[in-house]
Amino acid sequence: MSVLLEINNLSISFGGSNKQKKVLNKVSFHLSKNEILGVVGESGSGKSLTSLAIMGLLPENCDIDGEIIYNSNNLLEIKESVFQKIRGASIAMVFQEPMSALNPSVRCGKQVAEVLLTHNKLKTKKARSQVLELFEKVKLPNPKRIYKAYPHELSGGQKQRVVIAMAIACKPKILIADEPTTALDVTVQKEIIELLAEIQSNSGMSVIFISHDLSLVASIASRVAVMYRGEMVEIGSTKTIFNSPEHLYTKALIASKPDLNIRLKKLPTVEDVLSKNIENKIISKEERDAVQQEIYNQKPLLEVNSLSKYYTIQKGVFSSRQLYTAVNQVSFKLYPGETLGLVGESGCGKSTLSNAILMLDPPSKGEILFEQKCITSFDKKALKKLRKDIQIIFQDPFASLNPRISVGKAILEPMTVHNIGNDIKDRTAKVKALLLQVGLKQEDFYKYPHEFSGGQRQRVGIARAIAVHPKLIICDESVSALDISVQAQVLNLLNNLKADFGFSYIFISHDLTVVKYMSDQLMVMEKGEIVEKGDADQIYNSPKNSYTKTLIEAVPKTF
Repeated sequence: MSVLLEINNLSISFGGSNKQKKVLNKVSFHLSKNEILGVVGESGSGKSLTSLAIMGLLPENCDIDGEIIYNSNNLLEIKESVFQKIRGASIAMVFQEPMSALNPSVRCGKQVAEVLLTHNKLKTKKARSQVLELFEKVKLPNPKRIYKAYPHELSGGQKQRVVIAMAIACKPKILIADEPTTALDVTVQKEIIELLAEIQSNSGMSVIFISHDLSLVASIASRVAVMYRGEMVEIGSTKTIFNSPEHLYTKALIASKPDLNIRLKKLPTVEDVLSKNIENKIISKEERDAVQQEIYNQKPLLEVNSLSKYYTIQKGVFSSRQLYTAVNQVSFKLYPGETLGLVGESGCGKSTLSNAILMLDPPSKGEILFEQKCITSFDKKALKKLRKDIQIIFQDPFASLNPRISVGKAILEPMTVHNIGNDIKDRTAKVKALLLQVGLKQEDFYKYPHEFSGGQRQRVGIARAIAVHPKLIICDESVSALDISVQAQVLNLLNNLKADFGFSYIFISHDLTVVKYMSDQLMVMEKGEIVEKGDADQIYNSPKNSYTKTLIEAVPKTF
């Protein structure tokens, strides 16, 4: 196959001549015509920097060496005015976060039309017609409605399809897809992957598909390049990379993902594999049965009976009000020391249910019993006391932390509210001990949220949740946006803390792989209702509901 794009010894440094920090070191690879190349690695490995270099979007304060050869030209040497004709027309990009890539104040159709008007010099009417065709091509429902809609009026999957339509509008020869499915539901993720593969097959364009998930890359790419700390450590056919990986880091990425067929006591992390310190202890069915028998011989910690949550919506000034059912007749029990998994797509009611249990948004009907007490009738004083016993770890740790106060103070705050510790000195000592317990350092007490990585911020969120010694912790999509290896670290941490403190978890996620690994019992939620519940292993091995089967089939399969 003929080479379309060639990258030779690409190096990128920041910091000027005095304090050079090399973030990309002599990266070389090529992209052939009509090929899908997967690029895999964790955050900070250099994946996105490489793609930005190809697109000519690197910041001015960086030093760059090497070559990026396209159409016999070194893209690093051409003028910006020339690059503007290439960018979007010959080489296009699908960004990781569609809401950031789209202008929230401009209708979706107009944003896609702008690309056509800029590069193809079309008239407005013709551009509109082509945008509607593009929306059909990316399988958006009701293209005319989407054309007039603003980004906030669309779901995550629909926004990503608009971004894909924008990227392929000028029929580029190269499409760079940078983490295009991160934090999307597993079924929507599968749809986006199939869509990209179909577009590539029909158009013959070449695709660079970037992800931190090797399994996901395997479902679309014919070749895979693995990046680690700014270097290309391994490249080869997808089958070879999976069946016979040579580099330890590649082996680590494969090992870090939970295996749906076995239960390990501890997920191997990248650090474990690189240091060759892997336990790989499998939890047998007999061990699991013995633990569960002990759990379910107790009285329930939490009982939810026929819980429903309604919202009243009014679409127009003169239209009648309608009742929207977000959660409908949900019932379940949670026992001390149990991890109850809750899985379902966005909009199914998972977070609404958790907010009702926390009494942040009380239920419309039904009852919630916590330690045999009906908390739906609690007054403010009783609810304040309840907050100590039921905590939550949020999906986005950065959004849940105040950027203006240190993480130590953020953890101290709930301890002060609930009178944990004798005085400020005692609480500070307890917080520093907690930071060590969740894998951080004592000196991190004085740092601010922006000084931490995503995985470290999630550890801060966990420390804050356990600081008040709760009995129940709701993990609401707490690992969905983390790298595979960081995800493994956080999951191991949650299990260790559960063993040490005897917590009960409600573990919420759209990722069935993670939920199945963590859970004793599993509930599947669709359109506000629990459509299937029971033992996590049994549900995965023998799903009865068609929706559960769809979720399982959408999980990326490896070789």
